[in-house]
Amino acid sequence: MSLSKRTLETLVDLVEIKLSCVEIYDRDDARELQNLKHCRNELVEMTRNITKSGGEIVTLQPKRRRGRPPRAQA
Repeated sequence: MSLSKRTLETLVDLVEIKLSCVEIYDRDDARELQNLKHCRNELVEMTRNITKSGGEIVTLQPKRRRGRPPRAQA
């Protein structure tokens, strides 16, 4: 999948809007806040990489899933 610089900037704006609306009441909310901050940082970095390379398109590579593998159900 490819994203243009304009699309990445729009996604950064949307994540920042959601960040400004998050209210932390429990651990799940705190986890969500950290996830959104991480997402914003990744999007900003991708936008910077586009600017440095002078290109207009970023190709996304699938990421490996973190954490334990799912349990096999018997």
